[in-house]
Amino acid sequence: MGAHIMQLVFVKGFAKHDRMDVIRDGLLAESIDCPKQGIIPHDMVHYAVESTLHKRGFICRVFDGEAASFQMESQSESDGVERLVEVFQADGWSGWSSTPLDMLDLYQVTCNASQCEPLAVQAGDIEAVRKRIFELTTQWQSVPMGGSLALQFEHSQDAV
Repeated sequence: MGAHIMQLVFVKGFAKHDRMDVIRDGLLAESIDCPKQGIIPHDMVHYAVESTLHKRGFICRVFDGEAASFQMESQSESDGVERLVEVFQADGWSGWSSTPLDMLDLYQVTCNASQCEPLAVQAGDIEAVRKRIFELTTQWQSVPMGGSLALQFEHSQDAV
């Protein structure tokens, strides 16, 4: 099948929410409100994790045509991605000061508490995702209110 591309357009809101527009085949497929959280939007953290580690989470599932909702059916890899996104958010809220090993420990605890299978991630994976988050943070901080940041999401379906 080859690679397919979807565009995610993050719009910086004036109030309590930013927005992510999902563009498939050049058309707006849906818009998702992203509550402001003091760091990059939650779904942008998903983008960083999924595009860096090539794991199937929320963004991949939306890419594959699922409606973006908070009631998505539980899936093992997707649940593991969600827990990892939460760990990165917690790290961001604490000033990006956690060591990769501390983050891996927290990830294990979070997965155990949620009874989900953790992804096989190492310290180098944590560092690679954090580097991508920092790049996105720099880009997002330069976006004015009402402005947008467009990100390409490529997902290869050859392995399917």
